[in-house]
Amino acid sequence: MIDFWLATGLLLLVALGFLLIPVVRGRRVQREEDRTALNVALYQERIAELAAQQSEGVLSAEQLEAGRAEAARELLADTEGADQGRVSRLGRPLPLLAAVLVPVLGLGLYLHFGASDKVELTREFATPPKSMEEMTHRLERAVAAQPESAEGMFFLGRTYMSQNRPADAARLFQQTLTVAGRQPEVLGQLAQAEYFASDKKWSPEIQALTDEALKADPKEVTSLGLRGIAAFEGQRYQEAVDYWQRLLALLPPDDPSRAALQGGIKRAADKLTAGGGQPAAAPAEKAAALLKVHVDLGAALKAKVQPGDSVFIFARASSGPPMPLAVKRLTVADLPASVELSDSDAMMPQLKLSNFPQVQLVARVSRAGQPTKGEWVGRSQPLASDTTAPQNLTIDSPDL
Repeated sequence: MIDFWLATGLLLLVALGFLLIPVVRGRRVQREEDRTALNVALYQERIAELAAQQSEGVLSAEQLEAGRAEAARELLADTEGADQGRVSRLGRPLPLLAAVLVPVLGLGLYLHFGASDKVELTREFATPPKSMEEMTHRLERAVAAQPESAEGMFFLGRTYMSQNRPADAARLFQQTLTVAGRQPEVLGQLAQAEYFASDKKWSPEIQALTDEALKADPKEVTSLGLRGIAAFEGQRYQEAVDYWQRLLALLPPDDPSRAALQGGIKRAADKLTAGGGQPAAAPAEKAAALLKVHVDLGAALKAKVQPGDSVFIFARASSGPPMPLAVKRLTVADLPASVELSDSDAMMPQLKLSNFPQVQLVARVSRAGQPTKGEWVGRSQPLASDTTAPQNLTIDSPDL
């Protein structure tokens, strides 16, 4: 931050120079004008003396004219080279007053409308935090500096939840809804924060939040998990099993939370059995999708690409969200190559290959390493997500 203020001070000095230099020059011009006025006064006095001597008969008319000519030459010699006087100028106090007010006014306006806090935050986030408390403090400052950032509010709310501060988290999630709209994920997080802030007491407000979230997205994972917890705490064990089994079906096979969730389902089932009930059979879980893809470059492109260029191979829904469902990254030097895209490569639990009936395969060469835009691309026709036959994909078209 010190270098920022040093640069600011340097710019202020430059601005003051533009204001004060004319004042210094004005003083020099004023001295020239004063000397010129004195010479003119002496000239006029000399002319008056010559006229008086001529009227007394001391000088003849020819001598009078000769004296006037000599006085005029002396005046010209004395004033030659002097700067021409200014017709008009601002008073000298005005530039001096401006020299004082400009930096003061500029600093005041910057502190009010400027972004010094954002500059400092950018410098802080460039270095990793040393503790969770420091990270929380940075997020709090970022939210205060950017109150329109829904992402900042959301992540700060999640941080508060991890620190067992559900009331603070609920306040942040409520603000996030105001800025970003009633997104299902935020609704689920708000319901969860309010549930734990109220000492695990289910309420009509929490019910309404989870209802809204699951209506907009039946696969909203936080709401499903919360409904299962609330059902278990309320001794509605079959309901807890149902919600947790729905959540389990959405998680990737290697998700670390699967073991805890399966343990919760078993405890709920045991409680149900101990009470004389019989757990309902779990719905058959859809088999995980696995697509085998062989990728190669078109013959005409092999001379136009570089070995280090990135190659992104991904599957996306033919009808649905535009983001990839599964992604692998290689380089041109790795081609030709065979890769597998499966549910374990999902970027989000809700966006698995097996959740969409038809997908499209895409392979893109990007010199800049950008998965969304490159130089060359290859695309397949839509195919079923449960296709088992290997697919061939050739990169042979400009990426328009």
